[in-house]
Amino acid sequence: MKVQCVKCKGRGFCGRTFCPLIAKSEAAFKIKERLGKEDFFGSAPAPFIGHYGYPNLNVGILSLQENKLDAWLYDAPKYWAQHNYQIQQIIEFRSELVNSRFKAHIKDFNKMLEIEQEIGMASHPVDVEINLDKKPHFRFSSDPYTAPMGPNAKLKKAKITENPKIHTKVDKVVGDTDLKAANAITYLYEHEFDENFLTKLLSVGSLGLKHNRKLVPTRWSITATDDMLGKHLWNEIRQYPEADYQAYFDSYLGNYYLFLFFPEKWSYELFEMYTPKASWNQTDELQFTTDYETYNGRKDYAENCAGGYYTVRLAILEKLKQLKRQASVLVLRFITGEYAVPLGVWVTREASRSALKNKPLIFSSKELMLRYASALIKKKFGYNLDNTLKYSKLLKELKHQSRLIKFM
Repeated sequence: MKVQCVKCKGRGFCGRTFCPLIAKSEAAFKIKERLGKEDFFGSAPAPFIGHYGYPNLNVGILSLQENKLDAWLYDAPKYWAQHNYQIQQIIEFRSELVNSRFKAHIKDFNKMLEIEQEIGMASHPVDVEINLDKKPHFRFSSDPYTAPMGPNAKLKKAKITENPKIHTKVDKVVGDTDLKAANAITYLYEHEFDENFLTKLLSVGSLGLKHNRKLVPTRWSITATDDMLGKHLWNEIRQYPEADYQAYFDSYLGNYYLFLFFPEKWSYELFEMYTPKASWNQTDELQFTTDYETYNGRKDYAENCAGGYYTVRLAILEKLKQLKRQASVLVLRFITGEYAVPLGVWVTREASRSALKNKPLIFSSKELMLRYASALIKKKFGYNLDNTLKYSKLLKELKHQSRLIKFM
């Protein structure tokens, strides 16, 4: 805890509208009495695969310490976003999930990992009997990649107490050991299985060619799923005609997104802008990171914007598929002090989808759209957007690129 936090005591001295320390304290108070069990029967909505120590990983069963009909709600990012759940609600949900974990090599296969796979494949939370090494104590951790995690404890023994409900299409791709993971993921996606579910399947080693199947850390499987789905959609949208000049804007949990579509061949650039006093930026100046790809896509990982780059790209490609158009798309994400606790990249995916569902503003020229963008950002954040746009590779490419219509 920093000195200014001790002085502040949740009064907003840091400039944020939400205090993560208070949120964690309130969550701890609410569930403290329910954490005193070493052995329990509960509902398990998700598996979790850590990434430290690769290839020997912590493998966890995320479960409540009781059976609940609404246990699915504790691992439902898309539902949270669609129903405008706020940070405090999400922290309380995730704080109740006990991570009962054990060590395993990525290529191991045993009874415990079979249970892990069945939980990952199930359409609904699975009822389990859990025996822990000791009572779990309250703990809360969050990062930019995965949904927050609550208390954990070493697992001695686990047993599924019901027959998991597994969809026939899931059973089909899991049973096909000659089907590549990317093909399995896109097949299920086209049949309306969401990314959160697909990530679980990939992480527990249930997909892919038989000799390639292995455990995949959850944070890696999230980005891998978004990337595979994005490439699948890109192959389709690059055949479409070009979109109009159009802009979309919206926000969720203190993440503000402005999308600018240009009538050109596919390219994509993301700027993640950290306003003063936002997470990871305790300065008085706006800071930013950026990544970019051309019509031919990326050959390397988007190091600067990381997993958020792929989630936003997926949302854009879904929109372009819906429009049956392609475009060069410039995205400006403003992360404010409202987003006081990182909740995972699902926030960037769902915030982007939310913005792109809005009715767009249509413009007759690039200049008019950029003028609108500058005015909007100046009004919202008091920031001169020209200070950022001068670094845009996408805009430089558009400036120097001649279109066929120019010669007609």
